[in-house]
Amino acid sequence: MNLTLHVWRQAGPDAPGRMVRYEAADISPDMSFLEMLDVVNERLMQTGDSPIAFDHDCREGICGSCSLMINGVAHGPNPGTATCQLHMRSFADGDEIHIEPWRARAFPVVRDLVVDRAALDRIIAAGGFVSAATGSAPDGNATLIPKDTVDTAMDAAQCIGCGACVAACPNGSASLFTAAKITHLGLLPQGQPERLQRARRMVERMDIEGFGGCTLYGECQEACPKMISIDTITRMNRDFLRASMTPVRAAVAESD
Repeated sequence: MNLTLHVWRQAGPDAPGRMVRYEAADISPDMSFLEMLDVVNERLMQTGDSPIAFDHDCREGICGSCSLMINGVAHGPNPGTATCQLHMRSFADGDEIHIEPWRARAFPVVRDLVVDRAALDRIIAAGGFVSAATGSAPDGNATLIPKDTVDTAMDAAQCIGCGACVAACPNGSASLFTAAKITHLGLLPQGQPERLQRARRMVERMDIEGFGGCTLYGECQEACPKMISIDTITRMNRDFLRASMTPVRAAVAESD
């Protein structure tokens, strides 16, 4: 395959950026999108040019590092697919591909296609955890949880924190990410003691970080590589509303 790439190049957070054209020749359709970028970078370095900076780690659709806008779509054209799992056979020979970083106020560009997503980490630090001592691991059958509840919690737990929902949202909202974390913990017994306090702290942190508000546009769930539903946002809004109407001390202890 022979492709034409238009890649966003930016030397640093305060440097001006621009789209740069590259020719990607003799690309195997069986390569992943990141492997294609590896090949392009190797050729750039052979000619003394600076390689394209992009985030990656596991390359197995687990870590959420591969945050790229491809032809204006977060993670590219295939639904439920992270960039590292996107293969070049999804494109046609001769295609022109535009590659950009996430575009969101809360995700400043570090260099080229790399953005700073530490804001998501700070939302988790605000309450996305269980702090109560749980002791040793109990028998898996000792705590009965309805299967539909377990399934919903595990669906939310699939979030890999890639930030595609933020990049795809016209408001730059992190509501799907935050709601997935709140839903995951809020549906399980271990997460009940801090349920309302968790929602309050994480939503407040999300606002502090400069993410936009959610208007249920729905593009977030379409861009999510794990196909997490915006139903989680409804759960988050409900818990946050309850927390807002409950004294802080009572919110810490209250559960369903």
